[in-house]
Parts: sequence; C-alpha cells; structure tokens
Amino acid sequence: MTVSSRDSKSIFGVIEGICEKYPHKPAIIYLGEKFSYSKLRDLVQRFAAALANLGVGLNDKVMIYIANCPQFLVAYFGIQEIGAIPVPVSPIYTPFELEYMVNDSGAETIICQDTNFRYVTQVFEKHKLKRIIVTNLSDLLPWWKRMIGKALDKVPKGVVKKTSQVYFFDDLIRRYPHPYPKLTIKPEDQLASILYTGGTIGFPRGVPSSHAKMLCSLKDYGDLTKNHISEGGDDVLLIAIPLFHMMGQEAILGWGLGKGISVVLMPFPQVDAILDAIQMYKVTILTGVPALYRMILGNERIKSYDLSSLKYCWCGGDVLPPDLFKRWHETFQIPLFQNYGTTEMGCIALSPLDRFPMIGSIGLPVPSKQIKVVDPDTLEEVPANKVGELLVTSEYGTQACYWNKPEESSECFVEIEGRTWNLTNDYVQIDEDGNLFYIDRSADIIKYKGYRVSCSEIEAILQSFKVVKEACVIGVPDPAVGELIKAIVVLKENTRGVDASELIKWCREKLAPYKIPDYIEFRDMLPKSKVGKLLRRELREEERRRWLKRK
Repeated sequence: MTVSSRDSKSIFGVIEGICEKYPHKPAIIYLGEKFSYSKLRDLVQRFAAALANLGVGLNDKVMIYIANCPQFLVAYFGIQEIGAIPVPVSPIYTPFELEYMVNDSGAETIICQDTNFRYVTQVFEKHKLKRIIVTNLSDLLPWWKRMIGKALDKVPKGVVKKTSQVYFFDDLIRRYPHPYPKLTIKPEDQLASILYTGGTIGFPRGVPSSHAKMLCSLKDYGDLTKNHISEGGDDVLLIAIPLFHMMGQEAILGWGLGKGISVVLMPFPQVDAILDAIQMYKVTILTGVPALYRMILGNERIKSYDLSSLKYCWCGGDVLPPDLFKRWHETFQIPLFQNYGTTEMGCIALSPLDRFPMIGSIGLPVPSKQIKVVDPDTLEEVPANKVGELLVTSEYGTQACYWNKPEESSECFVEIEGRTWNLTNDYVQIDEDGNLFYIDRSADIIKYKGYRVSCSEIEAILQSFKVVKEACVIGVPDPAVGELIKAIVVLKENTRGVDASELIKWCREKLAPYKIPDYIEFRDMLPKSKVGKLLRRELREEERRRWLKRK
C-alpha cells in the first residue's frame, strides 16, 4: 500500500483503493457476519448520499455516539466523504458529558444507539441539534440473526420516539443510491475528525485531526510492519478497543483495512467472546490495553481455547507492567509489543517487529514524528538516559490547538525553532539507541483499566454538590486495574447527614461509569501550600505509604 499525505485523498480515498483491489475479501467480521470490502464501500457511499440529502455538508460536525460495530465505520467514512467532520465519543457518556461535547464541537447531527436515545433527547431539547440518526447494534445483520438475537434477548434494544427530526440508519442505507457530491480536499487542511481527550486536565478537550495527520499514522503503521503483515494477506486483526479512541482508529486503519486484511470487530471487550473469536477466525493480530491481557491470563477457561494462531499482540493505552509482559510470554511463547501515542499526536512510538521487545521500552519513534526529551522548566534537551518531559512534532501531525480552547492550547503547544511542539505531560527517557522508556505521567491523571481519568474533572463534579467545600481526587495503586479512584472531601461547615453513597450517586448522574470514585474519605481540611495551592502530592504519598504497609 502506498500512502502519501501529499495526495489529494481522504482517508476513505485510500481505503477505497483497497476495496477495489480486494473486493470479495472480508473486510469486517462482526457477530459472525462477514462484510466484504465491496460491501463496505457500498454502505459508505449510500450513507454519504443519505447525509448529503439530509443537508449535512462541508465542515458540519456529526457526533458518533455508538459502540464498535460496522455502522461506526460506515458513518465515520461516510461523514468524511462529503467533507463533514466526525466527532466520535464514548457510548457510555452521560447526558451531562454529552451536552458538554455537543456544545463544544458545535455538532448539529448525532448518530446514536437506540439504547442511548433517551440520553440524546435530553440534550436535543436544550440545544441546536437538527437531526438524530438511530441504529441498533444488529441493524446490518441478516433478518434471521436479528430475530434469533431478539428471541434470546441477546441484543439490547431501546425505545425510540419517531419525529420529523429522527431517522433510522437502516432506512437511510436502503433508501439512497450511491451518487453524492464528490469533493477534492487538501489533506493537510481538511479535518478528518475531532476526538476528545479523556479529560486529562479538567473537562475533555477536542483535538482536531486532519486527513494528512491520520494518513501519516496509517503510513507509519503500514511501513513499519510491511515485512511481517503483508497487504491482502491471510492475517486477521481483532479489535476490541473502542473506535472512538485514537488507538482504535489507527489500529483498524493501519493494521487492518489499510492493509486489506480481515478485521474481527468486537462490540464489547468481553474476554470469553474475544477468546472464542480468536479461536474461530484464527486471529493473528490482537490489540488491547494491559487490563485486557491481564484478564485473558486470569480467565479460568484459558487452556480450553486454541490461541496458537496469534503472532503479534500489541499493548497500549497504559503502562505495561513487567510481570504481565513476562507472564504473557511464558504462557503463549510470544511477546507483547507496545504502541504509545496521544490523542493530540496519534501514534508516537512502536516496538519494532524484527527483534524481541525490550522490557520497559515503549518502542522507537515512528518516522513521521520527531521528539525531544526536555527539562520541563527550561525546555532544554536532556542527555540520553535522563528523565524529562516528552515533546513531539510532525510535519502534518500537529494542529497546534484544542478545539475552541485558546488558553489550553497555549499551555500545551509551544514554538521552538520555527516548529510547533506538543508538550505531552508524559515523562520519559531515551537511551543511546533511541529506545523510549515511559517513566511517569502528569500527576493529575489516573489510569483505570486503560482509561485516562482526570482528577480535576471528578473534583469539579464533587465540588458542584451543594454541601461540598473542597475535594481532592487521587489514584490508589491496584494490581488488577492499575489504579482505583479515591476522593477526599471536605464538607461545608455545620453540614450533617451527608455520606459517601450520596456523593457517589451524584457522580453517577454526571460521569461515565469508569470515572466514579471507588472510595470517598471525609476530612476537616486538605493540605495546602503557603500560597493556598492544593498539595495533592502529599495525599498521594500518604496513600502510597498505606498501600506499601498493607502490601
């Protein structure tokens, strides 16, 4: 596959070339159903025509609020094909979170699952959304599979109230033929998506990504694995990580559809279903976060599955513990390769496939990215093997801003010698051979099951409760999930009758499930510096000492 960010192609323009070369090869395998590359192209073109007919046009924002399924990909590519901009978000976001992102992105159209329709209507009534497109996870399956799923209560189904502003995905696909307005784009200027960060500092930030940025990553993934994963070959990729995440999008494009191989798409990361799929479809490439690999190793039925087809297992999204790396290799006789990236920059480093990965290393920088490891105070480069903050730049991979957030943009992007560099807030070191080692992260981030959870976002929600005076959120080490979430709360004076359950209920109404505190501790005061700044590090160190004592 030849990909150049200088071509006047959209992302799907590149994938469309693959569809023409391998029309009958399965592109997507989903819940046992195979969708060929020609079928994928047909669905994308039909959906693009439908959107254009509904009035969606150049640079309009379309939110994708659905789980992993073929409709996600059809929508993602179809939106791009008419020059609009997909805004993928987590399907488990609450109306509170959804409302924030609709407002921030300016989305006028939202594609949702029927199970989330009630959440969307709550937001729709308050804002300038023009249309809702509703789908069910089984919409593109044959009628008899849908009937079986319904009879066995295997497919969740929500109640949808039809209005003139509500459309059904399957109706749109059937109703519209292929013709739609073809656009010639400048890949470096046209946005391919707006992805939201995990709220690493306060509320989530929208990250605009151009087609050129995504094509650079697609080329990196393809070039660095071309001697191991051949185009149009017999490899099979399994994707269980969410497609609303940068890692999921880059993996399915770079190792899957961009190489013309078959992709097994899992709607949910359920371990037994993943193991069944690996065995059934002879999966050779697996991607996941450390928590997924730990859960696979901990599955009590692991020995009953034939997983011998696996060749390349990629791990990202969180720190890979050395004990997990060793256990995986001892169990399956294959290593875990690492990929490291950020929403802002996409893939930054990959483990090379031509050698056994070095324990602790997150790999080598990919060709399209240039990096510096610097002193965070002076931004001067540090010597090899010394810890510093990672800065990243790329010819096309830096949009140099967050969506509608100039102040935050100025804090995280800096001009050095005429180039724009992203300050990642990740602390790394690099050895003489160029291997990157991830050391630590910004202290305000909790890693829970591969999710990046913002302490300040949870604190803001807690402090919005009527009797909470102050709140501090920290991570508590936990070998199973990475870190548990602990909130330390100070109530307003003379408050009575408020307990942890009431605060957790408040959080459940406003936050995604993985952001809910596991523990809430009440105190009379929080430690502060002389200038009144919260000394979060003291609380973290106190909790670390408790954990070490228990251990």
